[in-house]
Amino acid sequence: MKERLRIAVQKSGRLYDGSMKLLKECGIEISNGNNHLRVTANNFPIEVFFLRDDDIPEYVQDSVADIGFVGENVVQEKNKEVDTIEKLGFGKCRLSIAVPKNGELRSIADLRDKKIATSYPLILTNYLKEKNISALIHEISGSVEIAPKIGLADAICDLVSSGSTLFTNELTEIETILNSEAVLISNKKLADEKKLILESLQFRLQSVKKAKNNKYVLLNAPNDKLDIICKLLPGMKSPTILPLAEKNWSSVHSVINESDFWNVIEQLKQNGAQGILVIPIEKMII
Repeated sequence: MKERLRIAVQKSGRLYDGSMKLLKECGIEISNGNNHLRVTANNFPIEVFFLRDDDIPEYVQDSVADIGFVGENVVQEKNKEVDTIEKLGFGKCRLSIAVPKNGELRSIADLRDKKIATSYPLILTNYLKEKNISALIHEISGSVEIAPKIGLADAICDLVSSGSTLFTNELTEIETILNSEAVLISNKKLADEKKLILESLQFRLQSVKKAKNNKYVLLNAPNDKLDIICKLLPGMKSPTILPLAEKNWSSVHSVINESDFWNVIEQLKQNGAQGILVIPIEKMII
């Protein structure tokens, strides 16, 4: 029987959809229609285990699974012997300390000798130690945000995405401890055959991630501005330039990084570019 790479994915919750979407974008066909806890991919040598996110680092450490998709916050809190291979670009959030909006606490220094409720006692303990703040940590799971209202704690340390939950519970952030997103973790002692499968999976993952971070751009440019425009559009190596039927004009094709997009587009317009088309890229292989 051919060797398969065993990957742990959150069985429900905020990372499940992103994990399954990413595997699909990598061309890996997985069906979990009957809510099975263990399924095999149809066209790639992996087996997917659907587990609680808090359990994934331990299962990867103990070789129950070979790799896993899990939040950085969970990796740091569980502190297991695993390798973090790469960030996956989804499930972004932050672990923050928040206090009652209309209370007297205003900064991290105000938390000295106060009670803080959290599901992340290890990360919080280490952070407070770095800041030389002595506080009482009350570990709870779920509904952390209501702790100040019911008198359980003076402040909380919890994951924040949009901030709507904090707003609803009349809390405000005063300190961000950790910026987190989904990451790929691996067992430290993978067999050689499984390492080859992991490398193949990483190749696909990186191609999808690069595509999301770039846009394909087509535009018309006057020939006397081509040198300037080409400097603005380096692309993967250099822009593609094709002559137009209209004299002294060319069509320019290139790639722009998402972070530079609007700044570059403005400069292109200023240098005579016209008819600019922007197209999403499905896969990008360099």
